[in-house]
Amino acid sequence: MRRIGVGIIGCGNISGAYLTAAQGLPAIEVRALADMRTAAAEKRGAEFGLPAMRVDELLKRDDVEIVINLTVPLAHTDISMAVLRAGKHVYSEKPLGVNVAEARKVMDLAEEKGLRVGCAPDTFLGGGHQTARQLIDEGAIGTPIAGSAFFMCPGHERWHPAPGFYYLRGGGPMLDMGPYYITDLVQLLGPVAAVMGSTSRMRSERLVTSEPMNGTLIPVEVATHVAGTLEFESGALVSIAMSFDVPKHRHTPIEIYGTKGSIAVPDPNRFGGEVAVARTGGEWETMPLTHGYADGNYRSLGVADMAAAIASGRPHRASGALAFHVLEVMEAFQTSSDEGRRVAIQSRVERPAMMRTGIETGQID
Repeated sequence: MRRIGVGIIGCGNISGAYLTAAQGLPAIEVRALADMRTAAAEKRGAEFGLPAMRVDELLKRDDVEIVINLTVPLAHTDISMAVLRAGKHVYSEKPLGVNVAEARKVMDLAEEKGLRVGCAPDTFLGGGHQTARQLIDEGAIGTPIAGSAFFMCPGHERWHPAPGFYYLRGGGPMLDMGPYYITDLVQLLGPVAAVMGSTSRMRSERLVTSEPMNGTLIPVEVATHVAGTLEFESGALVSIAMSFDVPKHRHTPIEIYGTKGSIAVPDPNRFGGEVAVARTGGEWETMPLTHGYADGNYRSLGVADMAAAIASGRPHRASGALAFHVLEVMEAFQTSSDEGRRVAIQSRVERPAMMRTGIETGQID
């Protein structure tokens, strides 16, 4: 398999995880970094031994075929469009756009140019989630009929060095953390058919307690508690809550309930974790993991899979189509809350192919 050259635009907090993971993925080679803030690109470049440059310079490089877009959500569409216009495939951090209308521009341009769009999260490719997928597909819990998905915390202003964007358009707990949970649910259960939701925004400002902004008040433009129901095309109903307003809770991240048992799925913000199954009338049993990528943070795995797919001509798993469907689902919660109705989801997407069992970390099937 030929190694495909990659560039990164956006050298903020998450870029370190991407760059570290990429070093262990032979399908890709990061060759250049760029950021609107020259100092940020130069700092990451020095850290990883990579050239830092302007965005326009990176887009002109012939040795870069895929550009990873790690900018803030409000810039995702503009940067992704610029990458596609430069004739390169793009892999975006989540969400694909701040709304469906913006994301559709990216998808339409990619189709016009004959280029690929990929999008985080790729955590569903990790060993914990692929094991859960295999167990469900093999009938370990019978037919899935229901489930639950919860992410709730007091807010990212406690730890992030620049948390303001989490509370602006394109942010909030649903668009920030929802992609992990809903993407995993789609790969486990298939596409979502409809949504019912309620949202709240209890504060118009948040107090930052992390450094270097400790003591700063930041504005809140989006809902900070989102709850509702996902109705899957299969008929399964999943209760979901995403919140930046909850001090503490005891819910597990994801559980799926079937006709013959239940399965506890690991934290979808991580690649590994414990998978447990409880058959009807029985107790929880920890299941052996059947797939690799279970013991680390592989934040470039989706890019590597995309590169391997380009080289072999197959579909890639963390696709723009999957991210677009998930974005439409997330947007529907606010629409449902505002209009007091069940919202039908128009897009459909096939479940991504499972990763092959037995592959070693670093390999792509």
